[in-house]
Amino acid sequence: MHISQTAISLNVPDVEASAAWAKEHLGFTEAMAADGFCSLEHPEAGLNLIYLRTGLASFKPASAAGSADGLLVVFTVEDIDAEYARLQAGGVEVVTPIETEPWGERYFQMADPNGVIYQLVQWVEPIPSSE
Repeated sequence: MHISQTAISLNVPDVEASAAWAKEHLGFTEAMAADGFCSLEHPEAGLNLIYLRTGLASFKPASAAGSADGLLVVFTVEDIDAEYARLQAGGVEVVTPIETEPWGERYFQMADPNGVIYQLVQWVEPIPSSE
């Protein structure tokens, strides 16, 4: 299988709010948009973010509409502390402050205006075990 592009499609009530948030805070740009739809791209992410308005008749399968519970949109960054400071200064709603897991995942989480959770992560040296 040859995959030529990668995207994640998120079903949200307010497409414009999520798209504006991702453009302002994460550096995405608009690739295309229509009523109830917006596709964003990023020069470094290797991923398009697509937002579809909840309730669109074209959303398939209908059983998945609005079911983003437990979904995290995760991006790896080079300097988690600098991004944390920048985003906090920009008024982003941080829902989980910076934490470092024993296996070396240093991360924080934030929410966009529709409640979509984005996580930024930087991989660091694992915390030595106290065994």
